[in-house]
Amino acid sequence: KPEWQLLIFGLFLTMYLITVCGNLLIILAVSSDSLLHTPMYFFLCNLSFVDICFTSTTIPKMLWNIQTQSKVITYEGCITQIYFLIHFGVLDIFLLTVMAYDRFVAICHPLHYTVIMNHQLCGLMILGSWIVCILNSLLQSLTALRLSFCTNLEIPHFFCELNQMVQLACSDTFLNNVVMYFAAVLLGGGPFAGILYSYSKIVSCIRGISSAQGKYKAFSTCVSHLSAVSLFYCTVLGVYLSSAATHSSHSSATASVMYTVVTPMLNPFLYSLRNKDIKKALKSFFVKETTILSQH
Repeated sequence: KPEWQLLIFGLFLTMYLITVCGNLLIILAVSSDSLLHTPMYFFLCNLSFVDICFTSTTIPKMLWNIQTQSKVITYEGCITQIYFLIHFGVLDIFLLTVMAYDRFVAICHPLHYTVIMNHQLCGLMILGSWIVCILNSLLQSLTALRLSFCTNLEIPHFFCELNQMVQLACSDTFLNNVVMYFAAVLLGGGPFAGILYSYSKIVSCIRGISSAQGKYKAFSTCVSHLSAVSLFYCTVLGVYLSSAATHSSHSSATASVMYTVVTPMLNPFLYSLRNKDIKKALKSFFVKETTILSQH
């Protein structure tokens, strides 16, 4: 609705700026403090970078469309947006899974943590995640390119969503659906099963700790990650279950704002508000910068 455009523009611009600034602050805190050069914060740094990229694939284009009063995107632009959205969305899932494994090793095998989670393994896990996500995005985009459409498309969404594109095609979409659902089960369900397995082991290890203080300390290291996982998976599942139940593309578009915009915005808060190390690193960085500026 035209009367809502200015409000929506302001709301999404604010959320986008909070997302970018919040995640950049985490990257800044981790890179500036040598005490945070550990596997856990290395993965968190990567997650923050991916969250910035994830939101940047959709919101700037949406804001531009509102500003120019044009709801048009080129076919090439749409395919490109689909590619990067799938790439960074799946990469988000992979990073959350890797972080769950990191917590599992830290709590269940603390004496061997530095040996298991060495620099080489951490680098390989990140590299492997990027390679798999690139290949998956390429496959999904290439299968989308083979589709033919009858008329000018009207996508009832604020970004080019692959499922919506497939539904609007005039050609046979069997291959697209097979690839799409196979990837969803393998690259969405597989990591989720890995996260559940890691936390089942973590829970059993925490139960074996004798002191209440030790249990609390072990569990507190997982709270931020568990919150991020719950938020991401609950919103994604909520979107697709609600759209399947209501068959309303507009309600699906509204709900998808949760995992494409709200979750990346909340992640910095989840990881920094309860994390003394991040807050300490940021405080020392800004104090140091202020000191340097005052000296000049």
